[in-house]
Amino acid sequence: MTTFRLTPAVADAFPDALVALVTAAGLRGREPWPDTAVALEGLEQQLADGTWRPADESDPRIEAWHAAYRSFGTNPRRVRPSVDALGRRLAKKGVLPRINPAVDSYNAVSVRHGLPAGAFDLGHVTGDVDIRHADGSEEFTPLGEPDTVENPKPGEIVYADATGVLTRHWNHRDAHRTRVTEDSTLVVFALETLRATYDRPLLESAADELRRLLDPHAARTTVHYLAPTHPEADL
Repeated sequence: MTTFRLTPAVADAFPDALVALVTAAGLRGREPWPDTAVALEGLEQQLADGTWRPADESDPRIEAWHAAYRSFGTNPRRVRPSVDALGRRLAKKGVLPRINPAVDSYNAVSVRHGLPAGAFDLGHVTGDVDIRHADGSEEFTPLGEPDTVENPKPGEIVYADATGVLTRHWNHRDAHRTRVTEDSTLVVFALETLRATYDRPLLESAADELRRLLDPHAARTTVHYLAPTHPEADL
């Protein structure tokens, strides 16, 4: 069992935060995921048709993340929230990246709903996970750069386990150690908002959509929520 916690300092700083944790056990990442392929292609077609565009930094959902980044000392136009970066990439190139079915699934849900998303292979997580302020001594190895070691800035919000940092700048980039691959069998996906008062139904809909994409390829899926009023979830 892994416990995810929203620490009191983060809850106090962001009282309208809400995180959906979608856990998939017995995941089968090497079989075809046709529904995910359809979801990706559908978004790309809507963009090409001009019937939909991803949320940009003028959208209140993205504006909230830019304000949060600035509050802990990160320039959100140089180091962008994940959903902002993904939406800009889609708008520019017309296509979403294809990584593997599980990652492609949360990317599709993230950009469709304008909500940051990420995932961790729980088989490589050590102990419990806290969403907390960094003290600057922690180590982080960025996704795709296994020989690189960074230290988050003091005060930067991170996901961290007993070994090190799993994300920098809250949701800008995930760690290499807990990356999700085709062989990951126990994965937790995180979907986030800082505007639960307005966006709770949107977040719940996004979690349901992600779960529907995962269900045909997993033995079991569950959803838990973290909020200042309910800051812990046992997965």
